[in-house]
Amino acid sequence: MKLNKKEENNMIKKKIIRISTVPISLESLLKGQLKMLNEHYEVIAVSSPGKALDTVRQREGVRTIAIPMERRISLLKDLFSLIRLIILFLRERPEMVHSITPKAGLLSMLAAWITRIPVRMHTFTGLIFPTASGKMQKLLILTDKLTCACATHINPEGEGVKQDLQNYHITRKPLYILANGNVSGIDMSYYNRTPDILQEAQKYRQTGCFTFCFIGRIVRDKGINELIYAFQHLYQQYPHIQLLLVGPFEQKLDPITPDAEYMIFHHPAIRFMDFQPDVRPFLAASDALVFPSYREGFPNVILQAGAMGLPSIVTDINGCNEIIIPHKNGIIIPPRNKTALYSSMEYFLSHPEDVMHMASQARELVAARYDQHLVWDALLTQYKQILTQ
Repeated sequence: MKLNKKEENNMIKKKIIRISTVPISLESLLKGQLKMLNEHYEVIAVSSPGKALDTVRQREGVRTIAIPMERRISLLKDLFSLIRLIILFLRERPEMVHSITPKAGLLSMLAAWITRIPVRMHTFTGLIFPTASGKMQKLLILTDKLTCACATHINPEGEGVKQDLQNYHITRKPLYILANGNVSGIDMSYYNRTPDILQEAQKYRQTGCFTFCFIGRIVRDKGINELIYAFQHLYQQYPHIQLLLVGPFEQKLDPITPDAEYMIFHHPAIRFMDFQPDVRPFLAASDALVFPSYREGFPNVILQAGAMGLPSIVTDINGCNEIIIPHKNGIIIPPRNKTALYSSMEYFLSHPEDVMHMASQARELVAARYDQHLVWDALLTQYKQILTQ
């Protein structure tokens, strides 16, 4: 969106704080976005300390402030974090505080309300309570209601998240979806099959072998137990397949079963690659993405896979069922269903022409709806409308 000189001069004076619980969210989800916003506003990035926060400062050219925040519920530590945020907001006096991730949203919206920051915006990138139960679900609903009560503007990341907020009566405030969903869009020039990426991919590609790829945390909530089960049984019938697992374990937060963990390190056709800062070579080396997650907001990995020309097998959950159009760029299956996952993976192996057809459309479908420039323009327009009122 082109802004005139007068608008630029007015906007540059306004201070915005973007905040997430952990720095990797700012570093990965908002890559390039903070730098873009900093051309129009004075942007300060806040999160828990870490190397990723240093990366944000250097790459995005914004001021960063580290405030420790726990992802888990920790009443005493959460209180200390809240006090630090209150002190920070009183000192900086920003026009807007815009949060992502649950804990940062709760604490920063409450601190911004207490300090009377004029614009308090929270983006829900995913909801935990729909898959929780009992007292934990009630607590999570309460915290999300408090976040919304303190916020002046609420952005759900996609229609699925919006519907959950409405169905569970989390808030009666207006809910605004940015562009077609997703927090930052996809950089189509970066996620592309360039010659250097294709050369790097040869390290992981096996001739005559169909390669499935999973990218994400190796935890129960991502459907890893079901994925390992399905792949084991599939391998017995189709020995010319392999599975690339790209992502870190988080056994303390959400462990997978011991059997699944054992198979990851001992199965001859499963290659555990751990966390990788650049997932493009692994996507370029693969034939399909498999993402059997239980819950998401709007998963970037499916957009990344699509931009790299890969069809995806995903579960019928928020975000995934908005990106994937059945048999156009992938297949949608029920979550927590290892039989359906097995059948869908077998379909990909037994219907190569369908897979090629879906792959041929994947990049175009992502570019048309989720190109980064579409999302950034929509965000800048929203900021301008709110901050010039």
